[in-house]
Amino acid sequence: MLLVLMGLLCGKSAFANNLEQAKHSPKTSLRVGVLANWGYQAAVDRWQPMMRYLESQVEHTSFQVHPGSFEELNLALHQGEIQFIVTNPGQYLFLSQQYPLSWLATMRSRQHNGTTSAIGSAIVVRADSDYRTLYDLSDKVIAASGRHALGGYQATVGLMHKLGMDPDHFFAQVKFLGFPLDALVYQVRDANVDAAITPLCTIEEMSQRGLINANDYRILNPSRPNGFDCQCSTNLYPNWSFAASERVDVALTKDITQALMQLPENHPAAIAANLKGWTSPISQLEVIKLFNDLQPPEQSVGSWQALKHWFDNNRHWGILAVFIFLIATIYHLWIEYKFRQKSEALLQSERQLKQKAIALERLQSAAIIGEIGAGLAHEINQPIAAITSYSEGGIMRLQRQGASDADTCIALLHKIHQQSMRAGDVVHRIRGLLKRRQAVMQDVNLLTLVDESIALLKLELARHQVQVSTQVKGEPYFVSADKVGIQQVIVNLIKNSLDAIAEQLSNEHAEIMVVFDFQPSQVNVQFIDNGTGLSVPSDELIATFYTTKEQGLGLGLAICNDVIKQHHGLLFLTNRPPPAQGCIAEIRLKRRGSEHAVS
Repeated sequence: MLLVLMGLLCGKSAFANNLEQAKHSPKTSLRVGVLANWGYQAAVDRWQPMMRYLESQVEHTSFQVHPGSFEELNLALHQGEIQFIVTNPGQYLFLSQQYPLSWLATMRSRQHNGTTSAIGSAIVVRADSDYRTLYDLSDKVIAASGRHALGGYQATVGLMHKLGMDPDHFFAQVKFLGFPLDALVYQVRDANVDAAITPLCTIEEMSQRGLINANDYRILNPSRPNGFDCQCSTNLYPNWSFAASERVDVALTKDITQALMQLPENHPAAIAANLKGWTSPISQLEVIKLFNDLQPPEQSVGSWQALKHWFDNNRHWGILAVFIFLIATIYHLWIEYKFRQKSEALLQSERQLKQKAIALERLQSAAIIGEIGAGLAHEINQPIAAITSYSEGGIMRLQRQGASDADTCIALLHKIHQQSMRAGDVVHRIRGLLKRRQAVMQDVNLLTLVDESIALLKLELARHQVQVSTQVKGEPYFVSADKVGIQQVIVNLIKNSLDAIAEQLSNEHAEIMVVFDFQPSQVNVQFIDNGTGLSVPSDELIATFYTTKEQGLGLGLAICNDVIKQHHGLLFLTNRPPPAQGCIAEIRLKRRGSEHAVS
């Protein structure tokens, strides 16, 4: 007896513990996607009572409404944000092709005596419009909620297929405006569109809410099915259904289905959702046929067949296209022939321009040498006079025949040799400047080259009382260059500075400064004067045949720029920064053996 009593007490204690655990066990949170055809808040207000009903029927669960458009519900199901969906069969079939879904129950319409076929379209136009039939909307602008709306665009597409119309080319434009549905009717009211495709009873429901006057609108292709208070333009299709994702446990799906089937038609949740309860879903075969009727599969047509079909229907345009193609081909061949002719002529012209450029460069060099001819004569006269003086002195000393004068005579002969070499160097430099030849790259000392160039212009510098000074920064080194070409550039730049200084009426302190900046990989040589400066941009001065001198050819700076580019260097012309007056001409050359580009 004691053992029996203890067993009863233990059983009672275990039952109490299980009951307590059930009370405190966590609830499974479930989200139900609902098509928000009248807006998000309207969808929540309509379906939240249904969620509370399911929570009361299925233990340890909580349900929450997730309103959205077609696209938003598709994305939410893909991302696993919702486990159930309440929508029309059109969207269900679209989703079932991508995700496994279970159709739990179909809604019985409260407004239409509990029928399960309560989805259709109403094609709405203004009552004062001239549109009487669907044919009148050819090439017109139409508004609809969405492409996958069964009780809207899809139902109308099914009607157009039966009437032999092509929905893709019948209308001028179809505007998919989404939800809420009120906007579709307002677009017709404001004449922004010619017609709107709305779900069944949209006009009647908006009229009951006082939003519009139903007499201001007309339904095309109207019909009133038995038991319905609304006009419809299309056939009726199955009502909304409750579907579950494959992620939901089968036992939970079974409990929810049973709760939906047991919902009384007068329950507050049924009244709020505007339905008369739920019934078994329509067979999959009938729904698939419906889907195929609304969206017939496109036939695979080969490219040649499509082209032939188009040509048969548009023969005159096809002939015109072939004619245009032939004309275009002939024109293309003619253009190509003329292009080749022009190309050969351009190549010939380019060769002739190069030859003329060489001739003009020679003229420029001759012009420069002509301007410094007086200085050259002076330079040559000096060594010749020295040679004459030294030779006369040597003769006089030899005539004395004194042995003690032998060393003196040898010294005189050395001086004669030096002066003759000096005269030869002068003549050699002149010939090098005048003679056009291929560039010979060799090690060049820029300091020596500048001194020789200044010597060539010594007389003219003295005539204009121009002082030339040099300044060296860094450790000097050789550059690999064409000596004659670089000397031609230096002479031209110094001569330009002389001309700029000579243009001034008075310049008591005329000077030209040559600054050498020997950097690790390149040397920068600046020719700084205090002349008139640049009157036009440097790019124009460097251009061929542009000159600011009355007697200039416009080739000097162009040739200088070409020579510097051949040495992979750079030439710059700028005015001196204020308040200083004058110009800065700068050349930049690579150091011998340097692999770095000039910067």
